[in-house]
Amino acid sequence: MFAVPVSELLWLAAAIVVGGLVTGVLAGLFGIGGGAVIVPVLYEVFRIVGVADEVRMQLCVGTSLAIIVPTTIRSYVTHRAKGAVLDHVMRSWALPAVIGVVLGSVIAAFAPSAWLKLAFIVIAVFIGLRFVLGQDTWRIASELPGRAAMSIYGFMVGLTSSLMGVSGGSVSTIIQSLYGVPIHNAVATSAGVGVPITIAGTLGYILAGLPYQALTPPLSVGFVSLVGVAVMAPVSSFTAAYGARLAHSWPRRRLEIGLGLFLIAVALRFLVSLFI
Repeated sequence: MFAVPVSELLWLAAAIVVGGLVTGVLAGLFGIGGGAVIVPVLYEVFRIVGVADEVRMQLCVGTSLAIIVPTTIRSYVTHRAKGAVLDHVMRSWALPAVIGVVLGSVIAAFAPSAWLKLAFIVIAVFIGLRFVLGQDTWRIASELPGRAAMSIYGFMVGLTSSLMGVSGGSVSTIIQSLYGVPIHNAVATSAGVGVPITIAGTLGYILAGLPYQALTPPLSVGFVSLVGVAVMAPVSSFTAAYGARLAHSWPRRRLEIGLGLFLIAVALRFLVSLFI
């Protein structure tokens, strides 16, 4: 079922390597962990090798979370070295975010693939439009809210991350920007919050996918493809630091527009996949 010609495998491996290069740069540049790139790339790879449709999206999301663990850690370390991470935000969001990730993993074990695609599309378009159209006047308040509201936000970040296969950077960055946090601090903090999210998400998708092991390709553990991790993770982790350095040299508005256009493009790709 999963056998493909060697030449085709080589092309697929090359595509994953290229995706890994882009993924790492984007992770450091936008604090998004690169999952929004990895998921659509892996979706095409798994489609070609014959992964069953009922588990394909889950396998993409789980593998994406596993791949971006080292990428997110490297991005966080680089941002922290520049003193841009807001530690009090990380402390407020870490535990609620992990709880959200656990719930997302449970949903993934039972929800149809189309539901995960729709979640990806809706969240990505909303965030993308916010950054493309947003103005400095788009604020909820001039400072972050109290502990209860921050816990809710942390939970939302974790849940959306688990459903999309991302580190949560895009969601957490937009939340912080609505409360007046400077974009460079928001991106850096988002990278930090992504560390516990991606680790918990990887473990959650492994456990959620164990009952479906017969439908996943060889060398998979639950909803995580070890082949995908082995090929893409080292490349994306290596290039993450370059993206982080680039982020600190770009104007704030350029970062916002770039992130917004990128997310909208990815959402459109998944919208097409619902009908093809």
